Amino acid sequence: MQEPWWKRSTVYEIYPKSFHDTTASGMGDLQGVIEKLDYIKELGVDIVWLTPIYRSPQRDNGYDISDYYDIEPAYGTMKDVECLVQELHDRDMKLMMDIVINHTSTNHEWFQQAKTSKDNPYRNYYIWRDSSDGNAPNNWVSKFGGTAWALEEHTNQYYLHLFDKTQADLNWENNEVRNQLYKMMNFWAEKGLDGFRLDVINLVSKVQSFPHDESAPDGQFGKEYYTDGPRVHEFMKEMNQAVFAPHNLVTVGEMSSTSLAACQQYTSPDANELDMTFNFQHLKVDYEKGKKWTDGKLDFIKLKQILSDWQIGMYQAGGWNALFWCNHDQPRIVSRFGDDELYHRESAKMLATVMHMMQGTPYIYQGEEIGMTDPKFSSIEDYNDVETQNAYTELKDSGLDESAVMQIIQRRSRDNARTPMQWSAAQNAGFSKGEPWLSVASNYKEINAEKEVKDDNSIFYHYQKLIRLRKEYAIITHGDYEPLSMDDERIFSYERKWNGEKLLVVANFFGESAEFTYPKKEIGEAEILLSNYQDSTPDYSKIQLRPYEAVIYHSKS
Repeated sequence: MQEPWWKRSTVYEIYPKSFHDTTASGMGDLQGVIEKLDYIKELGVDIVWLTPIYRSPQRDNGYDISDYYDIEPAYGTMKDVECLVQELHDRDMKLMMDIVINHTSTNHEWFQQAKTSKDNPYRNYYIWRDSSDGNAPNNWVSKFGGTAWALEEHTNQYYLHLFDKTQADLNWENNEVRNQLYKMMNFWAEKGLDGFRLDVINLVSKVQSFPHDESAPDGQFGKEYYTDGPRVHEFMKEMNQAVFAPHNLVTVGEMSSTSLAACQQYTSPDANELDMTFNFQHLKVDYEKGKKWTDGKLDFIKLKQILSDWQIGMYQAGGWNALFWCNHDQPRIVSRFGDDELYHRESAKMLATVMHMMQGTPYIYQGEEIGMTDPKFSSIEDYNDVETQNAYTELKDSGLDESAVMQIIQRRSRDNARTPMQWSAAQNAGFSKGEPWLSVASNYKEINAEKEVKDDNSIFYHYQKLIRLRKEYAIITHGDYEPLSMDDERIFSYERKWNGEKLLVVANFFGESAEFTYPKKEIGEAEILLSNYQDSTPDYSKIQLRPYEAVIYHSKS
């Protein structure tokens, strides 16, 4: 059986609103993406993932879709999409489009019809319930804070919204809803795209009794009743048969609060559901008591354990990981787990090395390849994100003072990832000739793509080398994973083995020197495939690692 092509591929995520603006509107657009395809091709990636570009009121920056068949005018037209597909294919790259089918915008025609009457044919496209003693139907909470129910006053019923109140959850129990969604996805597949990234797809099946949640340790009441729900695997198989398989599409599911067991099932080759999954457990290791909007510190041992558990668990089940540090919802990893000042270049390269040598398909988020950092805005007025605004209000209401609240906002806001792409030292970082929709990070003159591409020792070229290694060394795709020195409080190390070959990855996660001693007796000759320092030692038996030093050793038995 031929190996799926995407197992040796690398994906580049583009958030179009912040990528490149060709119209001076202050918002990025599809022509801006097309203009930068040669840059992406030089990086070496195979797939471009585009976050939602469909018509939307932009309450949640496009993840609130009001028309699946139309393009948000600020981004361009359907002709621009067709041009993008062609330009990507001409460069031997593929297009993955983001699709949001757990919910729609309340501006969508389906919801506009549904809210007019309980008898409307579209009423059953969404989830409606009567009040409970004059209150919301149950105590489920929204991912964005507050109740997950909103009262529609005309019909005096509540609708479910697991996210913003303008994002109404679709009723997947309704066959017609699913058929309409599959029809729409096939429309896009016939446009020539090569895959889908499915937003919060494991939330589509809800326990239909919608019970009151008596116990939720993390405060996310209702989560256990809609996460990896009772019919979700049935729905995934159905969607695969209706959409993915006929068009040979590559798929990745974003999994909210999921489990390893669930993702083993989603991605098992025999399941015929999804090709790979995103899970976020490794990005909650700096949450204090499991809560995002806190100023918690990195639990390094826990980080190693989670990443290792998923590497081993998915490998044993024949499943497949989507590997990532960054995306449009996460803070910049070099600011989060690295040092974005004193050891900016070293820590950015180290983090890339640790992730890219694991088994799975790596995802790079725009600007990650040049070491873009969190902007550290000083005022809440500088933040645009609806989740951030809600969190600011809740944190203030909890009694925290302004400086403590802003410290948390600076660390956690989704806008950390959404500041405009830093192309050059020109005005607005070369992103736009107009006023950007979100302020550019102030360090754009020091950190930008133009400068990186001119520097042979840059973060950009380190990513390029990692992408190339995946294509050249099959062990990165096929090798098993064995963690080493799991109790070491400074060093992340692991081995990959396959077909008589061995890869050893050794990385110092901190800004002080650390000593690594290889824990096994057999020590053979090895070559250095890649290091973020130019003079790393080829002898891996005992290494004095410098701050954030990371080395990949390769040997054959």
